[in-house]
This record gives sequence, structure tokens and C-alpha cells, in this order.
Amino acid sequence: MSEVMRPMAFEQLVDWILTEKKKYGTVFGERHPYYADAKYNRIIFGRNLETPIGPAAGPNTQLTQNIVAAYYTGSRFFELKTVQVMDGDELAACINRPCIKADDECYNCEWSTELFVPQAMEEYIKAWFLLKVISKEFGLGAADGFQFNISVGYDLAGIQSEKIDNFLNTMKHAQDSKIFKSCKAYLLEHVDLFEKVTREDIEAISGDICNSVTISTLHGCPPQEIERIAMYLITEKGFHTFIKCNPTLLGYEYARKTMDDMGYDYVAFGDFHFKDDLQYSDAVPMLKRLMAVCQERNLEFGVKITNTFPVDVKQGELPSEEMYMSGKSLYPLSISVASMLAKDFDGALRISYSGGADYHNIKGIVDAGIWPVTMATTLLKPGGYDRISQIAPLLDEENVVFRGVDAEKTAKLVEDAKTNRYHVKSVKPLPSRKINREVPLIDCFIAPCKEGCPIHQDITTYLQLVGEGKYEEAMDVITEKNPLPFITGTICAHACMGKCTRNFYEDPVHIREMKKVAADNGYDALIAKLSAPAVTKEGKAAVVGGGPAGMAAAYFLRRAGMAVTLFEKKSALGGVVRHVIPEFRIPGTSIDKDAALLEKIGVEIRTNTEITSVEALKGEGYTNVVLAVGAYKPGNVRLEAGEAVNALKFLEEFKAKDGNLDLGKVVAVIGGGNTAMDTARAAKRTKGVEKVSLVYRRTKRYMPADEEELVMAVEDGVEFMELLAPVKAENGKLICKVMELGEPDASGRRGVNETEEIREIPADTVIAAVGEKVPEEFYRANGLNVNERGRAFANEDTCESSVAGVYVVGDGLGGPATVVEGIRDGLKAAEAIIGEKLVRDYDAKTEEAVIYERKGNLSDIRTDADESKRCLNCAAICENCVEVCPNRANISIRVPGLAKHQVIHVDYMCNECGNCKSFCPYSSAPYLDKFTLFADEADMENSKNQGFTVLDKESVTCKVRLLGEVTTWTKGEETRIPESLQKLMETVCAEYAYLLR
Repeated sequence: MSEVMRPMAFEQLVDWILTEKKKYGTVFGERHPYYADAKYNRIIFGRNLETPIGPAAGPNTQLTQNIVAAYYTGSRFFELKTVQVMDGDELAACINRPCIKADDECYNCEWSTELFVPQAMEEYIKAWFLLKVISKEFGLGAADGFQFNISVGYDLAGIQSEKIDNFLNTMKHAQDSKIFKSCKAYLLEHVDLFEKVTREDIEAISGDICNSVTISTLHGCPPQEIERIAMYLITEKGFHTFIKCNPTLLGYEYARKTMDDMGYDYVAFGDFHFKDDLQYSDAVPMLKRLMAVCQERNLEFGVKITNTFPVDVKQGELPSEEMYMSGKSLYPLSISVASMLAKDFDGALRISYSGGADYHNIKGIVDAGIWPVTMATTLLKPGGYDRISQIAPLLDEENVVFRGVDAEKTAKLVEDAKTNRYHVKSVKPLPSRKINREVPLIDCFIAPCKEGCPIHQDITTYLQLVGEGKYEEAMDVITEKNPLPFITGTICAHACMGKCTRNFYEDPVHIREMKKVAADNGYDALIAKLSAPAVTKEGKAAVVGGGPAGMAAAYFLRRAGMAVTLFEKKSALGGVVRHVIPEFRIPGTSIDKDAALLEKIGVEIRTNTEITSVEALKGEGYTNVVLAVGAYKPGNVRLEAGEAVNALKFLEEFKAKDGNLDLGKVVAVIGGGNTAMDTARAAKRTKGVEKVSLVYRRTKRYMPADEEELVMAVEDGVEFMELLAPVKAENGKLICKVMELGEPDASGRRGVNETEEIREIPADTVIAAVGEKVPEEFYRANGLNVNERGRAFANEDTCESSVAGVYVVGDGLGGPATVVEGIRDGLKAAEAIIGEKLVRDYDAKTEEAVIYERKGNLSDIRTDADESKRCLNCAAICENCVEVCPNRANISIRVPGLAKHQVIHVDYMCNECGNCKSFCPYSSAPYLDKFTLFADEADMENSKNQGFTVLDKESVTCKVRLLGEVTTWTKGEETRIPESLQKLMETVCAEYAYLLR
């Protein structure tokens, strides 16, 4: 595929905008127009500005359609993508692809427009005309309510070159340019296309496009060069001028400490940029000189904060050696620069802002007198340009006049940023948001939460029911696949939430909590209507082990009509959840309620019964046996001296004796998993214990524990002793070797290396939580084949062991697992025994308008009634790739005869930035893997994508590449092309002809 974007002709853009708006009510896919009110106007550079926000000089201001989409949703200040003397093919060859990664903090390895400078100028002038006419045609605001701001770089010689000089002159006064005349003539010739725009409106469009410039210089540019550039643009060209500053003004020590303290210690950068870049001591006097020069000429002057921050590629984030950091991690650095300048200039220096601005912080930035504000990273995330339509109203304020930057408010923003949960990095690396499947060409909409759940709970459905207060119905949906709603509603590891698209907005939907709400409110109605089904299946099943996996297997088997006996060697069901996990994590009453569901449907439960022989069970007439015996063999930690108490043994005693144990005053817990967190938290609650240390050979970031478990341990006062490897326990101390982190591997996980340093941790008791083992001896005694780790061989799909009719599920299958993984295993075994599928799917029916209203809107709602309203119903409409593409190169279309919206990729609008790859829930890149529309046969030849080019739209004749074969197809002909793809191509020709060049 070619990464070269091909700008659209002005007439195609006009046709696209007007046709799409008339047919579908959208503009370049955007559904949330912002209608400006003149009473909120501000003034800058002597011109009106309806909102003080817009896209930064980057991917969102490179093409005409990007600028139009941003304006439609509420942008009014456009920092056009930087131009420099190196452009077009020469510059594109320097950019590695993909070049953007924005799934959390953002990184990029591109910098200036990838178009030739004259092309870029044409894009900006085309956009200028389109914004003028749609402002009136769609009632979005006044024709003079927005401003374009040029961004130029990188040195004076380049800026003075004929190419850039012509760009500057034309963007300032474009009336005589060929492109200006062409756009104006086309609009005058086609004024009948508009309902509200008149000839007079078109004639009134001014050619005086830009009167302001932002100077963007390379890292390492000397202060003298920066000042010369500014003086040239001010005195020779007469521009209001902003100088873009770099975070390196802060100094290496401040930047490094800030990043480390906020959890970005893995972000690698050296001090050389800080030494080579403009120094703060040089910047202040330079800026004062330039302010004075501008005042003499009645021009406005300020700084643009900030440029992106150069960091090293260490974990394969992008195919480059260095990349530029932006977004949530750049904000604390950028706002710190703003604070320094606000203080040292007593607020008199104007500050234009970019650097992690988003919905969560922009009100504070603007209220401090810092505006205009431009954004990039937030627009590259799901919701895309539609996020602007939520941000713009936040800043609607009357009679705003710039009277300086409030240094005190800005300083407060700095301090808030360093602890703000939207900017502090998660303690643990983010889990993969993707599912292990390739994106299909058709019907790719999917709910990643459901796919991430081991039992594929119908999450969007029960969330909707909970939101409507239909708790009984929600419980029907939940218990269709999950017989343990209270246990999973309380302690589930919630892999679903790790996949939730809302992670890219602010926080995942709190799915587990909503399940608990359903259980609390719908349980009585559910259990009241349950009854034991008749025994309709031959044979009977024995389930050995009453933990979650065994409970699930028994439930599904009995519900399917088989007689089932559940054997549990202890006095009550629940397994580790009942007997080991502390009461402060989950009360026994919750487990009792789940156990009661089994009893109500007729599972025979025999507690205090230990089973040692599978053969004996078969002798009693049990035709199938499910072993859910857990991983109860104690793990061990090798110490040169002394012993450690087993964590599960401790937790069981802690629970049985309600914490009345003798551990001494100080306890050390070895381990970094969830059990270690439970152990440390329980030890903190043990009588007489004053201090608990958790010892692990890596850092928190590399502990296997779930983040919420780790955070709860921190909140409980557990002290984390990182980078320590236990050696021996003696004389009330745990002796450890100090470790150091090595270089990250391809996955980003860093190894550890021993040092010679020794550290002693006070410890009256040492507890080891290092993983439990499956009962190898039990399996061998019952004839089951095991591998070298003592784990029973079992069919992955059915959990059947090497002994026919004997199944192994839960922790006892592969070692300690989550509750919901145990339920999954129990269901697999039950379905294998019954010989049919035992659960069905429930699909939520949510109105399209409701779903689209949620997209692009960030929310902090945290009430039971409204939490479900944060769900984006991805199974109905996903479109992440559509929303995050700055160029609008992924298009959602409606295809008659197909159930839902279909996504196609438009080749000529794509520069292979790769942003859609980050947010597609599949392990795929839509720009490479979705069915692609090519502008012509040459473009198709230059790509490997499956897709088509239209040879004749009237007859619907297309050249098609599918499954490695290239054919020519005309509508109505016999073909091997699937009917769904035929319909898609027909629809493009008939309903979306504006996509065709």
C-alpha cells in the first residue's frame, strides 16, 4: 500500500460535504455539530474567535477534510500543520511507518506536512473556503468566527526560501493565487447547490487568510537563530507571532523527576536535548526583546507551549530510534513551562497552549488566561473530532478579554497535574486491549468486553437492563452463562474491563460493580422462580471439588437435565474463595447465595466428603466425573536458611481465627501476585502486627498482581520493597540481594540482574506467596497422564483428560486461575458431557442515536443508575477506526441487506500513520486489513490490500482483489465474490459516489 495521501479536488469536497449532510446528517462522519453564539466571541490578532480551541499543527490539520471535521465539531483556531523547505517525497521518505501510537500517552515520529508545500497551501485555502460557506449553510457560526494560524520551521534559510516565502505571502494575501480564484469561481458557478449561501457571501470571502504565525524550531536550534526567525517574520512579514517552546526549558533534572514520580520512569531520554536546546536563561531576555519589537509595530507576541518531547524508543513502540512524546504525560511538563513563564513575566507574556490539553484539564488552562489551546492526542483517540463538541461548550463565556496569564492559577495547575489520575500513569502496564482474532472484511463490529470475558458474558445487554432498573431480567442474562453472580460481582478479575473501549476515554465501564448491583437487586426474584428441572439425560455426573469451577460444572450439568452430585471435602462450598480469600474481600454470605442457586436447581451437594478414587465413583454408577480439585499443593520458596509460612495456609488460618494469630510485630511477604496482595493485607489486619513489607525481585510495574489489588495493598499501608531477592531468614530478618532492572525485551518487560549489595528486612514472620501446584500425585493415582509439570493432559476444548469420561477443570487444570476461568472450564466440561451447547447469547437492542450520543463524550458519572449509560455498545456500533483516523480514511457506510454499518478503507486518503491499528479491538490494522477502495488501478497495483477500484460506477464494474486473486466484476455476473462484498461495492457506486475520484 502507498503511504502517499492524495488531496481531493475542491469540487469533490463540496459534493462530499453537501451530499453526506443531506443524506445522513453528518459531515465526514461527524455527528455532533457545534453551533457558535456570537456572545461568546473572543478577540485575538484583531479578529473574532468563536471558541479558543482547535487542532494542533499535526495530523488533524494536514488535509482539507481534517480541518472541516474539526470546525464542524467546534474548533475555531487552527494551527495548520508545519511547513518547511523539505517536503513531499523527500520528507515522506524520512518517516517510518506506522508513525503514531496514541493508545495511552502518545508517541509519533513525524513532524511536518507530508505534502509538497504548494499542495499544503492549496489544502489550507480549500479549507478556508469550505469553512466560510458551511458556517452559514449549516448555521454553525459567523463566516469570520475562526482563524488559521501558520506553523513554519525549521530554520531562517528555509523560511526565506522561495518556496516558503511564496507560501507565507499567499497565506497572508491569497486573492491573486490560482487556487483562491479557482475555489471562488467554482462556488459562484455552483451557488445553486446551497440553500443559504448567496453569491454575495461567496464574493465577500476575504483572501486575507493568515495574519499570525507559530514558529516551530528543531531541537538544538540556537537562540540566535530562533530570534532571527522571529524578527524576520515580525519585521519583514508583519505577522503576529508565537514562538513554540520545548519542555527542555525545564532542565533535565526537573523533567526526569516529574516523569519518575508520575509513573513514567520507563520513558527513556538523555540530557543532551536539554543541553542543546534553548536554555531558559537565554529564552527570557530573548522573549522580552521580541515583545518590545511587536509592541512597537502593534503586533501581538507570545509563546506556544509546547513542542513535543523527544524520547528514546525502547520497547518497539514505533519503528524509529527516537520518537516524540505528547498527551497525558506531556501535560505536566508543558504546564510547568507555562507556569515558569507566567511567573517570570508577571502574566504579561501571552501563552498559546498545546501539550496534553483535553476535556479534563482545558477549562482550568483557559481560565488561567492561557488560550488559544490546540489539541492533537485527544483527537486521535476513540471519539476523535467529536470530542471537540463536548469541549467547546465548557469554554462558552461572555466578555472574555485577555488581560494576562494568572501565574497563581497556572502554578496550581502544575501541582494538580502531578497527582491527577488522568495524567499519572497506571502502576501496571496496560493490558492488551485487543482480541486474538483478525478483523473480518464484513461485520467487524464487536464488543471487546464480551470477547475478553472467558465465558463471553453478554455484558452490554445486562448493563442496559441494570441501567433500566430491570434487575431480574439482568440476572437472567448473567446466570445464563455465569452461576456465580455474587462471587464474580465481588472479586472477578474482570478481564472484560481491561478490553473496554472506555479505557481510551477515561475509565472502563465498571462492569463488575454493575453485576453486583444486578445480583443485590435481582437475586430474590431469580431464586424464587428457579426450580429443579426434570432428569432427562442418561447417566449421572460426579463433580469433585466445590470451588467455582466445580460449582459451575454442577450447575450447567444439572440445568441441562442430568443428575449431578457435587462432593466437597470441607464443610461448605466455595473453595479458595470461601476458605482462603479474606472476609474483607468477600463475605461468606455472598458465597452462600451463589451456593443456594445450585441447591435450588437440584444439585445434590455432599460436604465433608473427600474423594480419593475416580474408579470408586464409577463403581457407584457415575458415568462422568469432573475433577475440580484445585491447586492445593503448597508452592515453596528456596531460602538458604530459615523457612517461610505458606500463604494459603496463613490465609486459611487468618480467616478461621478472624486474625487472632501470633505473627509478631513485623511481617515480610514474598511475592507479587494477587495472593501476595491478599496475604499482605490480611497480615496488616492480624492482631499485634505493626508493619508488613512485601518483597519482590522486580518493581511494582512488573508484578503479576492486578493493578486494583496492588493499589488496595498500598492503601492499606503495605510497604513495597522492590528489587529485592530473598536469600535467607534468620534472627528476625529477611536477608535479600538487591536487584537491578535490565533492558526491556520485545514485550517491554524488563529482566533483573543481581548486584553484590545485600539488604536486611525486619521480619518476625516470613510468608511466601509464590504460587500453588496442582495435585500431581492424585492425578497419577487415578490413572491420568500428566506432563513434566505434573499437570493433567486435557483436551483444550472439552477439558477431558486422558481417561475417558474424566474431566479436569479450574485451578487443578493449569494452576491457579481466575474464578471466571474456572466457570469457563466447568461449562466446557458440561457441554462435552451433555453433547450440546448449553448457553445462548443475548444481544442488546440499543437505539443508534443513543449510541452515537455517547461517542466522543467523556464522563465521570459513577452512580449505579447511570454507569450503564457510559457503555458504548460496541457490539452494535464499533467504528473506532473511523473515529480515530485524522484523515477520515476509514468510512462507515450503510449497506442495504446487511445488518449493521460496514467499514471500508479509502486508500487515497491514508498515509499509513497506523493510528487505527492501536484502537481496533482485533489484532489487526484496518488500514491494511479492511476492504479497501482504491482511486484507480495504479493505486491498487501499488498495494497488497484486499479491495476494489470502480471502473464504471453506472454499470457497477469493479476490479477486485480478494484472497490473492484479481478479477474484474460487473454487477449481475456470476462470481465467487461473496454477496456481502458485492452489495458493499454496489452501495459505494449508488449511494457513496462522492468517495470516487
